[in-house]
Formats: sequence, structure tokens, C-alpha cells
Amino acid sequence: MASNFNNAQDFQIENFYQFVNVDPAADPLSRLQAQIAAGAIHDSRERCDAPKCHPETRVAVQDDLYSWIVDRGGESECPRNVKWVTGPAGTGKTAVMGSLADRCAENGVLGATFFFASWSASIGRRRKTAFVTTIAHQLAQHEGDLQTAISTAVEKNPGVFEKNLHVQMEILVLAPLREVVGQSDGPGLRGAIIIDGMDECEAEQYHDTTSRGTQSKPARQNAEDQLEILQVLHAASLDPSFPFCILIASRPERVFREFFDPKNNPTLFVHKLDLNEDYNANADITLFLEAQFNILRRRYNLPPSWPPPKTISTLVENASGQFIYAATVIRFLDAGHRESPKALLEAILKMGSNVKSNPLKQLDILYSHILESSPDPLLSVRWILAVQWTTIGKEASASNVTMLLQTDSESDEVEHLLGNLHSLIRIPSPSDWATTQYDFYHKSLFDFLDDPDRCGKLYVESSQIWAFIWDRFIQACATGCNPQVAYPENFLKLLTSLPRHTNLPAGIAHSKVILTPASAHWWVTLAIAHQHDKSLWEMLKDVHRLVRAVLDLL
Repeated sequence: MASNFNNAQDFQIENFYQFVNVDPAADPLSRLQAQIAAGAIHDSRERCDAPKCHPETRVAVQDDLYSWIVDRGGESECPRNVKWVTGPAGTGKTAVMGSLADRCAENGVLGATFFFASWSASIGRRRKTAFVTTIAHQLAQHEGDLQTAISTAVEKNPGVFEKNLHVQMEILVLAPLREVVGQSDGPGLRGAIIIDGMDECEAEQYHDTTSRGTQSKPARQNAEDQLEILQVLHAASLDPSFPFCILIASRPERVFREFFDPKNNPTLFVHKLDLNEDYNANADITLFLEAQFNILRRRYNLPPSWPPPKTISTLVENASGQFIYAATVIRFLDAGHRESPKALLEAILKMGSNVKSNPLKQLDILYSHILESSPDPLLSVRWILAVQWTTIGKEASASNVTMLLQTDSESDEVEHLLGNLHSLIRIPSPSDWATTQYDFYHKSLFDFLDDPDRCGKLYVESSQIWAFIWDRFIQACATGCNPQVAYPENFLKLLTSLPRHTNLPAGIAHSKVILTPASAHWWVTLAIAHQHDKSLWEMLKDVHRLVRAVLDLL
């Protein structure tokens, strides 16, 4: 094995691959067990503190998923065996999948599980390497005949652990299933294979991506390995001998949206389940908070009047349907700080003021992880804040704001910069692009981005955002001077209203771009043409303020 590694993770990979040196004399199942990611299994020691649904919460979604698992046979002659569970960051996907896996295991309808986790110290939970072997290992526990068939497959194919996932799935899972399915006198194999957090699967690197060589290849992207896993599972689900349904949970990142798009595969998958859109989580979050506050009152001898009236409703509103916010708040209140839970709760309710400590560390870690999945995190942050600050008035549709902010009208900057951030920002569908505005799932995202102590290297000064918007505004005006360019009417209204509704002069002072006389004339002419949208006096004040800002700079 090569001794040169690009980073610390490669050292972990080297340790992970030491299973290759397992005693070849060991029995086949022992060799298989040496290849698995044990921590990825739902009831593993590593997942002892994994989130689970609070009692009596998420009942509807768990019941719906469980019913789909056990009742699939009545769907049609050829039931669709793959279902996607999705939702923005923090909506409780992992908790739902964990609780569902426990329920399936108790009732004998669990085939196998794999819980990816990019934060895990175990490389097996972060990469695809041990995915198929971990599934096969669990399936081998179901019945003696299948265990024997898998053991024989390992014995006959000693190099299977070095093969790609498609070959591994065929040798270790599908071929053994073909041998045993239908031969048993019992009820037969059935149930679900549950995979959670697939969007957290990191890419394997098969070659040196540094510049030492003359022909350095680009690094493999996470989405490539995620797509490979999706394709392997889909192919398995189509095999007549494969008796399991497959449940995949992930954030709504691009590779999953495209793979499960009904337009691409209208008959292959059941309708997705969106935890944010299909279920109202407010009642469950309220129930969770009420129960947790009861525990805190007893634990810290707090009066029955605590928390103050409307506290829970305020926290539920702040949570925006995301359980992670509520869970993080409770963890902070019960973390054993020097301050009492009463004082800590007051700090949370005053978020946005100068709170020295960070009561939302877990949420910050999650936001950082998601934002850093962008190809250019800092530019994505600029876009997010610019979208927020320019989405004013009915003219600020997603189409118009994009037209303003993108540097090249022929490029797809939105997908490039925000394609992996769908768990944070709601991007309208193409059919609603011209009439619907961008929206954000969770308002605490902006609390995070506005605080340099919380977002760290992702922090962008407000002056830089205004300069970013100013530069794009000047670019749009310069382009508008071209008589061959015909902007949509609503976009012209947006350009007219920007100086009135935004703080563009703050951007002028921090920008190297100066409004040319031709661009200035074009904008003034535009403002006069649209003066019916407001009083002429207000329009002239806008022009005066913009001109004074330029003169002051000069």
C-alpha cells in the first residue's frame, strides 16, 4: 500500500484497509465481519446516543412508513420497492429512521440498516467501502440457509472485498438470495433495508489528486459515490429474488432530487416523503418541549410557572418545523452550566443580542457542515445574504433576483452555489421561477451567519454584502445600456426600487466599481419611466442620495 497520504483522513483509510490482512485461514463469515462498518448498524455501540423520536411524537410519519414496509404486497403486481424520505436539515430524519429501525427489528421485519455519518471517527461510516459488506453481514443473521449461501460466496470469491459495489452486491447479496428465496418452509424473508444520511457519504479517492504528477486527475466528488450507491440499491430492488423494500433518508441535495425525480423515473419509485412538507411538526415539537420542560422543572426545582407564558409557542415558531432547534435548546438548558436554566432560557429567547456563550453549538456545526458542502462556501454565503436583502417587494421573484446576482446570464450559478443547500433555502421549481420568491427554512440561519463567533470562517461583513449587491447592480445597469438587451418589465421595476429599499450606498464605499455616466443616465431614465410606482419626489430623493454617495466617494 502506498505510504504517501494527502491528509489525516487517508491515514484512517490505511488503518481501515488493514482488514485485507485478515488471516486467510479464518472462516468466510469471520472474514466478512472484518469488512463491515459495525458502527453503521442501527443498534451499534457507536449509536448508543443517536437521536430517537420522543415518545408520542412523529407517530404519523412512523406509522405511514411502517405500513408501507409491511403492506407493500397489496400495492400492485409489481410493487415499487424504493422510497425516499427527505427534508431540510434538522427535521428529524435520523431520529425517525432510528426509531423505525427499532420498531421493525422488534416485529421481525428489519432486513438491514446503514447509518452514514460524516462526523464519525469510523471511516466505514463516512465512505461507501463497507456498505455492501455491512448489509450482507446483517442479512446473514436472518436464517441458516442464507448464512450458508453468503459464506459460500465469500469462500468462492476471496477477492470480492476489492471489487466495486455492483459486483459485491451481486456476489454477496443477490446470488445468495436467489439460492434460498422460495426454498424455505417458513414465512420467508421480508421487511426493510433502511439507509440513513446517505448525503453524508464522502467520496473515495482512488488516485493522487495533488499536483506532484504531470497529469493530476480531479478529486472524485461525494455525489459520484452517492449516485453509485443509489444505482446499486435500485438494481437490487429490481431483482425478482430481492424480497426487501428499501428506505433511503437524506437531505434534498441535487443527486437525490435528480435520481428520484418522477419525470426521469415515473414508475420506478413510490412518492417521496418530505418531513417538512407532508407533516406538520409543530404539534410534535410542542409535545416534546412540554415534556422536556417538565423534566427540567423537577430536576432543578423550578416553580410551576416556569417557563414563562408563550415561551413554548415562541420556541416552536423559532424552530420552523425543525426538531434540531428544539432538541438543541433543551440540551443547552440541561448542560449543567453555572447559570440556571432560567437565565439560559432568557439568553436563548434573546438570541441576536450579545450573548457571550453559544447556546446552539450543535446547530452551528450542522449549518457549517451544510454550507461547506458548496463548491465555494463564502460565495454561497454572499448569495444567501444578498438574496435575503434584495428580496423586497413583489418584483423580487427568484428569477429576477437571480438575474441581478449572477455574473453570467448563460451560467447556472444558482445550481452551482446553492444546489447542495436545498436543506437551508427553498428554491422554487422552474414553473414557479418567475412568480415565486426564494425562501429560507429556518430563520436561525441568519443569526448564525450574522455572528462571527458562531460561523467563524464563513462570516462575511455586511459591507461586503452591500458591495457585492452594488457590483451586481452596476453590472445590470451597464448591460441595460445595450439597446439589444431587453430586460423583463418586472426586473426593471426591481432595479428601480433597489436604491429605495436597500442600503446600496453602503456598498459603494467598499466597491471598486464606479457607476459610469452612461449607466447612471440609463438608470435615471428608467426611474423616471417608472415614477408612477411612487411619488416623483421620493424618486428624486433616491437619485439624489445615490449621486451624493458617489460624489462623497470621489
